[in-house]
Amino acid sequence: MKKNYTYAIITVLIWATMAAVVKKMLFDIPNLEALAVSSLFAFLFLLLVNIKNGMIKELKSYSIKDYAVMVILGFIGLFLYSAAYYYGLSQLSSQEACILNYLWPIMLVIFSCIILKEKMTLMKGIAMLCSFVGIIVLSMGTKGSASGNTTLGIISCIIAAICYGLFSVLNKKVDFNQNISMMIIWLTVAIFSIPLGLITEKWVFIEGTQWIGILWLGIVVNAIAYLLWALALKDIENTAKIANMAYLIPFLSLVISAVFLKEQIKLQAIIALILIIGGILLQNFYEIKCNK
Repeated sequence: MKKNYTYAIITVLIWATMAAVVKKMLFDIPNLEALAVSSLFAFLFLLLVNIKNGMIKELKSYSIKDYAVMVILGFIGLFLYSAAYYYGLSQLSSQEACILNYLWPIMLVIFSCIILKEKMTLMKGIAMLCSFVGIIVLSMGTKGSASGNTTLGIISCIIAAICYGLFSVLNKKVDFNQNISMMIIWLTVAIFSIPLGLITEKWVFIEGTQWIGILWLGIVVNAIAYLLWALALKDIENTAKIANMAYLIPFLSLVISAVFLKEQIKLQAIIALILIIGGILLQNFYEIKCNK
């Protein structure tokens, strides 16, 4: 049990750095270039891990249809999600983009009702209302980055949350080895990002400390943190106790962005964060109480 919490805490600390690291890189590196290179490193790292632990042999056990499903999941869940989120980060402050990103648990609820036919309850409705009010609060007076388009930034982050919520629901319907599927998923992200980026962007030569950001994002944030999160949720009876720790990420992200990017923590950001995360936690705690 202690190991599970240790893995979860490390993962939360790592993921909390994502918004600040990506925002810092996007000052100099085009969105899709950063996504393509970091996802390629994530794929290569997971490939080496799967080779070392012998899981690479499981590639033979999957059919073409299975791989097609993994590619679709990768396209929706991490390519479209990351591309939209990165764009949102380039247009907004990292704290604003990160807060909007945490609408994905609400999107998960919506898609669970539509796809998995789960029941929509009053508490779920209240939780969604709180989160949408949070969006309104955050959008009021938001100026975005110096040269950013605030409206497009907000829309992009909401689209990102929709994509990841849909991915989370679809991923629940399949039974793949997560180490293998995530390896294929990150490869999918790289495959789609590279040609699209080369066509739509003017790529730059990555140098110096920029490589540290790329490697941190690709290997640590995307690959290692995922593996630790999977270990944290393994063999534990009440996954909600671990999963709810993920809601510490936007709070920590605010602090990290303030320290490393010198972003001022705005009152409206704090209020929006409380509304969005509060609505999600209200729903989760209610469900835990009902299931006791």
